Amino acid sequence: MAGEPLQIGEVAARTELPLRTIRQYEDSGLVVPSAASPGGFPLYTDEDVSRLMVVRRMKPLGFTLDETRELLTAVDRLAADRPGTDTELAPDERAALVSRVRRYEEAAAERVAELRTQLARAEEFAQSLRTRLAATPA
Repeated sequence: MAGEPLQIGEVAARTELPLRTIRQYEDSGLVVPSAASPGGFPLYTDEDVSRLMVVRRMKPLGFTLDETRELLTAVDRLAADRPGTDTELAPDERAALVSRVRRYEEAAAERVAELRTQLARAEEFAQSLRTRLAATPA
């Protein structure tokens, strides 16, 4: 944990997510606060905030919560892989997890391309309206 643990309000400000959304992600198991205050309030680490940012970035690309959970699970398992220990992944499991993460990266790239196309069309439409308005007497 690099910095001091954060309270949910600080996490909301940092991630630009509403408190309710953060709590919803907690309830669904996507993020679990790593610490608690002496009074029992949840505290979040930088790693918890990073995890919330993954969720936040996936949502506008149309990924479901189940897909987000699947990706986070794969990333977590790869991050926990420690050769020579009891957390070492078998080569086939590691390959499957890397393949899963790669599929999500490819899907994200495709969705970004689709959004760029939609944005270009929206900008063209807005420009056509500006042109019409400029040509219309007030």
